[in-house]
Amino acid sequence: MMSDFSSWVSARQSRFEDVLKRLLPQADATPQRLHAAMRYSVLDGGKRVRPLLAYAAGELAGAPVERVEIAGAAVELIHAYSLVHDDMPCMDDDVLRRGKPTCHVEFDEATALLVGDALQSLAFQLLSEHRLNDDAGKQLQMVKLLAVASGSRGMAGGQAIDLASVGKQLTVPELEQMHIHKTGALIRAAILLGAHCGDLQQAQLDKLDHYGKCIGLAFQVVDDVLDSEADTATLGKTAGKDADNDKPTYVTLLGVQAAKKMAAELRQEAMDSLAGFGAPAQRLRELADFIVMRKY
Repeated sequence: MMSDFSSWVSARQSRFEDVLKRLLPQADATPQRLHAAMRYSVLDGGKRVRPLLAYAAGELAGAPVERVEIAGAAVELIHAYSLVHDDMPCMDDDVLRRGKPTCHVEFDEATALLVGDALQSLAFQLLSEHRLNDDAGKQLQMVKLLAVASGSRGMAGGQAIDLASVGKQLTVPELEQMHIHKTGALIRAAILLGAHCGDLQQAQLDKLDHYGKCIGLAFQVVDDVLDSEADTATLGKTAGKDADNDKPTYVTLLGVQAAKKMAAELRQEAMDSLAGFGAPAQRLRELADFIVMRKY
């Protein structure tokens, strides 16, 4: 079954790369440097966890794949913009991302700032110019869903809390609250946007949202463990950066073993929330395993 899942992941990742290449402005279009930097920052990198979750939720909801991948692309563009900005000297000041120089290193700081701005705008352009649900009201809800997940009550707010937490001793609930916003919000949005391209009842969407909340937190816990255990070459980004910057992590608060136990418990809770869906949720179950058991 896992080889079948691996084939599904490879096929979806390859297809999604083609989608991104088509949706991003071409590098020779004016302004060329900005467009080249946008493509540099988005293409050829990352696990594409958020689009994979959107694909899986879309399959569960019986959604047309052409609609789901537009929604997945919108989330991935927001994610890419957040990485470009996070890596800048005014934030985390990092020089390596996805195994290559960060955008501001490869280009310059001003271009990196504009790349983030332009990717965010493009994400909402995609959600508004493509038909993703036959009900215009539901599609408007999708736009709002991504906006909330990206803003001060979601990812941007989580990053603000993260920056304010350097050198401070947070409790585990405080750390959870930060990552529910910083990492979890976009993961939940990817799942719900994929599902909204199909037809599910609100009770089913609520279960998927709980799955997303659990798996989003688990993703961050595993990230913290890998940051403490894996090397830079394996991760494709600077290992041990959070510890060096005196940032609170699940490993610094709990220790490695307790953090791994927490990730396993979150995975189980995510699985439990899919219990009523049966076979159509198989890809979401496999992605939960993929997220918790990954090595990079």
